[in-house]
Formats: sequence, structure tokens, C-alpha cells
Amino acid sequence: MSPPKIRSAIALGSNLGNTQANLETALEILDQNPAILVEAKSSWYQTKAVGPPQPDYLNGCAILQVQMTPQELLTTLLAIEQKLGRVRKEYWGPRTIDLDLLLYDQTILDEPNLQIPHPRMYERAFVLVPLAEIAGNWKEPLRGRLIKNLLQEIDTSDVNLFEG
Repeated sequence: MSPPKIRSAIALGSNLGNTQANLETALEILDQNPAILVEAKSSWYQTKAVGPPQPDYLNGCAILQVQMTPQELLTTLLAIEQKLGRVRKEYWGPRTIDLDLLLYDQTILDEPNLQIPHPRMYERAFVLVPLAEIAGNWKEPLRGRLIKNLLQEIDTSDVNLFEG
């Protein structure tokens, strides 16, 4: 008997190279993993970068069904980033790919290398807009609020649907 599938949410972002291809490739790699099923993906959104001057981002979110622990999922996401050429040299700097674990069912986790729910997702329109598109009725465990209600509390004016 295989372990149960756990619903999780990730954010994807890219602002270097062919950003749409980077995001689609990351999803393809995830879907090829036998312990991961990509259940849903949001539209892509163009957003202004946070941090040092750099190109705009293409952002989105995906809902995954996983048969792995949060740490195993994080390791998988980091390996995909590395495979797609992410180089970590500047905090909040430009990147070919950024994959963040946002939610892992109703788990609350605070470890040195992983916090669930993602601690900054509540203030990031570039995360909440695409997440609300595919999981608006997901009640996040820390504040006990629906994603679509969290979205109503932030400025979304810099998040634009990508028509590419």
C-alpha cells in the first residue's frame, strides 16, 4: 500500500532567460516524478521585481499531490532550481527559476531551512493572485483564513495576467 498523497502548493517565478519555458519545464520535471502529481496550475502573471533593479518576473502557482515529506519536497524543488541553472549570489536577485513551497496540507512547520506556510506569502500579491486562482478556498493553517480572503487585503495592482 502506497503512502497517502498530500496536497501542497508551490509558487514558481522566473525573470532570466525564457521565463515561460523555465516555468513550464519546472512543472514538467515535477510531473515526471512518480511521487508528484501536478493537480492544477495557475495562469502566468507578469509582476514587478522585489529587491535590486532587475527585469520583471513571470509568476504562477501549482497545486501538487505528493507522496513525500515537506523536507523531501523542498529538496526536490531545490534540485529542479539547480538543474534549470539557478545561481544564488544576490539576495532577492534575478533568477532563472524560483520554486517556493507555500503550503503542505494543514501542516505548520518552523525549521531552520523550511517554514510552512511560507512566511512571506501573506504579503506577496505575486503569490496570492495565482494561488487564489487555483486554490481560493484553501484554508491556510496558520491564520485559519481562506486564500481568496487573504488576497483581498493586499494591493494587486502590479500583478498582470501574462498574455504571452
